[in-house]
Amino acid sequence: MEQRVYHGPVTPSDLARALLAEFNRGNLRAQIIGAGDKMAVQIATRPGAMSGGQTALTVNIQKHTDGILVQLGQQAWLGVAASLGHTAFSVLRNPLNLLGRLDDLAQDIENLQLSEKIWQVIGTTMQALEAGHQLSERLTRLTCDYCLTANPVGESNCIACGAPLGIAQPRTCPNCGFVVQAKDRQCPNCKQAL
Repeated sequence: MEQRVYHGPVTPSDLARALLAEFNRGNLRAQIIGAGDKMAVQIATRPGAMSGGQTALTVNIQKHTDGILVQLGQQAWLGVAASLGHTAFSVLRNPLNLLGRLDDLAQDIENLQLSEKIWQVIGTTMQALEAGHQLSERLTRLTCDYCLTANPVGESNCIACGAPLGIAQPRTCPNCGFVVQAKDRQCPNCKQAL
């Protein structure tokens, strides 16, 4: 299960509505399950679709510190694999059968790229809502333990009283937005080098 964190003025319903608008058409259908701080969007091939194999995928969205956490489940691809196998078998028997299976083949390839398309829609939506992997304004401030003044990230001493702020400077993974610690050399979420 792949997951990413987006910080900013975004709610789970904002993203759920965007996914519903994008994927509830054509050969695909989408539905929103849940409300409030935890929602899921199920995206699947319509029953009785004219071309391509069956597939399904669930996107879990939940409220997170100053943003949302998005988890993309594993795609059910067995129906797509069966459709591709049927196309291959038909072409082996008679190469001219490929002409009759072009729509199926195109839809199968599109279905195999479903998770990438979902991440593209999520990225575009987050950009439109001014959310991203960077820490939000609230998390980019460190509060002095002595005088409770908010200090910008990177300050070594409090701007009001001069007390040392320490090394607890928050930062995020540039790939997935997960908040990482200063000692981390690899993101604990996506395993990318920092």
